[in-house]
Amino acid sequence: METLQAIKTRRSIRRFLDKPVSREMARDLLEAAMFAPSAGNEQPWQFVLLDERKLLDEVPRLCATASMCRQAPMAILVCGDSSQEKYPNFWVQDCSAATENILLAAHDRGLGAVWVGIYPLKDRIEAFRKFLGLPEEITPVCLVAIGYPNESPAAPRRYREERVHFNGW
Repeated sequence: METLQAIKTRRSIRRFLDKPVSREMARDLLEAAMFAPSAGNEQPWQFVLLDERKLLDEVPRLCATASMCRQAPMAILVCGDSSQEKYPNFWVQDCSAATENILLAAHDRGLGAVWVGIYPLKDRIEAFRKFLGLPEEITPVCLVAIGYPNESPAAPRRYREERVHFNGW
């Protein structure tokens, strides 16, 4: 898949087929995540792979916008690791870049995925910390639910000329 095609055709998928995603496929997605750019190449991320049904079924209790986890065969919790920081507070951007790589790699592999926000909502952060036993230096940024898509949302028009400013406002 060409890069621009992948970017323009990737959609947030919230309905999944009852079909497992292999650990090998998950490794490909995580490797793509780890190729994301990061400030000073510090790579301040950690990932928690969830593929046990009982854990995925509990996720919507922690985060109401993650109800699709009841169908998803897998999810990746993307976390910032403050112990890896060289440049304080850039971990949010770095983890966001890693998340986008996961979404694009999933699309390239024929998977569907959706980004569920956690950070900066303190209740969600603490709920995931407690649920998964995350150390204090680990902050969950988002959860990416992943599976084989059971929907095909149409691509909307996204380019807005009125939002582009040349050489100043």
